[in-house]
Amino acid sequence: MSDQTPPSPANIPELFLSPFNPADHEARLYKLWEQSGFFNPDKLPGERTEQFSIVMPPPNANGSLHAGHALFVTIQDIMIRFERMRGKRTVWLPGADHAGFETQVVYEKKLEKEGRSRFQMSAKELYAEIMTFTQDNKTFMLNQLRELGASCDWSRLLFTLDDRVVKTVYDTFAQLEKDNLLYRGARIVNWCPKHQTSLSNLETLQNERVDPFYYFQYGPFVIGTARPETKFGDKYVVMHPEDARYKDYMHGQQFEVEWINGTITATVIKDEAIDMAFGTGVMTITPWHDATDFAIAKRHNLTYEQVIDWRGKLLPIAGEFEGLGITEARTKIVEKLRNKGLLVKIDEKYMHAVPCCYKCERDIEPQVRNQWFVNMKPLAERALKAVDDKELNFVTEAQERVFRHWLTNIEDWNISRQIVWGIPIPAKLCTLCGHGVVDITDSVHSCAKCNGAVEPDPDTFDTWFSSGQWPLATTGFPDSEDFKKFYPTSVMETGRDIIFFWVSRMVMFGLYRTGKVPFEWVYLHGMVRDKHGKKMSKSKGNVIAPSEVQEKYGTDALRMGLIVNNAPSTDMNLDPDKVNAYKKFANKLWNIARFTFGAIDGAEATATPNYTEADTAILTRLHEVVEETTSYMEKCRYDIASEKLYHYVWHELADKILEESKPILTGEDMETKQARQAVLIECLTTSLKLLHPFMPFVTEAIWQELPKEMKDQVLLMVAAWPSSLAV
Repeated sequence: MSDQTPPSPANIPELFLSPFNPADHEARLYKLWEQSGFFNPDKLPGERTEQFSIVMPPPNANGSLHAGHALFVTIQDIMIRFERMRGKRTVWLPGADHAGFETQVVYEKKLEKEGRSRFQMSAKELYAEIMTFTQDNKTFMLNQLRELGASCDWSRLLFTLDDRVVKTVYDTFAQLEKDNLLYRGARIVNWCPKHQTSLSNLETLQNERVDPFYYFQYGPFVIGTARPETKFGDKYVVMHPEDARYKDYMHGQQFEVEWINGTITATVIKDEAIDMAFGTGVMTITPWHDATDFAIAKRHNLTYEQVIDWRGKLLPIAGEFEGLGITEARTKIVEKLRNKGLLVKIDEKYMHAVPCCYKCERDIEPQVRNQWFVNMKPLAERALKAVDDKELNFVTEAQERVFRHWLTNIEDWNISRQIVWGIPIPAKLCTLCGHGVVDITDSVHSCAKCNGAVEPDPDTFDTWFSSGQWPLATTGFPDSEDFKKFYPTSVMETGRDIIFFWVSRMVMFGLYRTGKVPFEWVYLHGMVRDKHGKKMSKSKGNVIAPSEVQEKYGTDALRMGLIVNNAPSTDMNLDPDKVNAYKKFANKLWNIARFTFGAIDGAEATATPNYTEADTAILTRLHEVVEETTSYMEKCRYDIASEKLYHYVWHELADKILEESKPILTGEDMETKQARQAVLIECLTTSLKLLHPFMPFVTEAIWQELPKEMKDQVLLMVAAWPSSLAV
């Protein structure tokens, strides 16, 4: 389309005489929206009976928003703007996440740069410092959400450490105990020696790597291990009961073994967990430091002893190796066993998966600790039934299968964390016998089992335990008006990478506390990668900061760059060149508006049009675009809807319809001219409405310049979504 307009420059608002500059409009328009009160469902215009509610996955209040945040804001804002324009009573409940372990790790890095350590601080001091740090970041982060166009109801903003959240979490904790779904016990947990806290299985990485695998003579047997530093606690040799090679050895049989620090007594254990095909089919077990070994020890009531402490240092049981770190100790232990003639061979190319902390990537050191656990099986069964009964639905079948698989194989959940930053576990622990009891009201003063003194549990909840109750807390469960109106919420939109961490747990806790799913639909987006398809990371130097893209290209362009061709659950590549193309598109829409303003005369444009055959064809096609767009929006295929709108506006409206209109608008047939003016107005206003959920700023900026008689609402954000057009 040529940007030259037909005569009538007096009709063109002055701001359209220059190209569209996002920086001139975005802050102004967002302030206009916010001041209107229309983010609040209670203040929306008109009669609205149907509810539409979504809950924001609260961004971590420990730094700037990244590209993944920009994606979820874009998708969720599209949802809420679309349904708001469809006349629904919409609410988008925003939040900010204290992000327990995540935030404490970020703050620990800050302390390291300052030459300080959390282990040199009191819990109270550390908590206060992180709170200040988080509150400062929260303010910055919330402003970033506004800059992305998030039309949240800020009057309902919730922080995950607010009293309402804490109360919800405590009530659930107490209810789990009442229903015998909560227990405290000594079990093997994933332990990070660097951060000195337990982690769930979901918070560990399985890093593939090559390590030496050592074979040692252990009495009459040859055993293999990649971790000789744990073998001080090995006094049981285990084999499969059906392994013919060891049929002469009886369960419980004992024999003397020359070992690392001298002679020990070993006991034969027969257990079906042993893989007869692996190595020699015989293994010693270290129950304190291996989950499989711990399970074998529990089955046979075996004793177990700690060899490595919480810091990753060897304990006195290691004799001369006491106090050494794992790497140093391993080398020296192997050398000692070699000198004793007990080293049989070394496989230098042993490939295996090593569990590591997902934050620092240090090797996990399994440890036996007394922790709080939730029995997840009953909760998972109810969640699976909700999927079977179509109470809960997924936008893609693939994600439903993933959800089902994980819940079917779910294990008990360790919800205790040994960190300061988080919601304290409301429980008392006996100083004598270690018995734990839930104590929300701080009314327990002695142990019910041994009458010993009690003290507060120093641990905090796993962040995902509190986050799993986010829909309950945000809607004010159990008796608020918001809970009655907006629970269950309509859709949960979040990243596919936290389907286990968060989505599944929200479903389980929502059903557990209310009998209803917390949301009816689940939309999971993929990861945002760089333009080459690589994961963004600071170390690679390929991180794309949304704020930088917005400053260069505008928010509308970024939103379109994130959503066009981005199908649900699939990863996407964010290419600045692609974003730049949508900056040009925003300006193209600006020029379309300029052309249309220049083509109309207010008095003539309101006349009853007598459409030509060509006019009717244009409006019929526009009607098809409305129906197609609406259909894709209803199916959550925002990727297709946005792409089709882009092509319609650029290649049909701009390149074809406007060009064909020029001779008509400059001609002498006033009736034909008036009809075409009406067509252009219809095309412009309808296109603005269809594009508004995707590109809210440029569409609202144009809408504000329309004459009153051309629009059904002062603000486009509450204008009526286009329906069937009278042609």
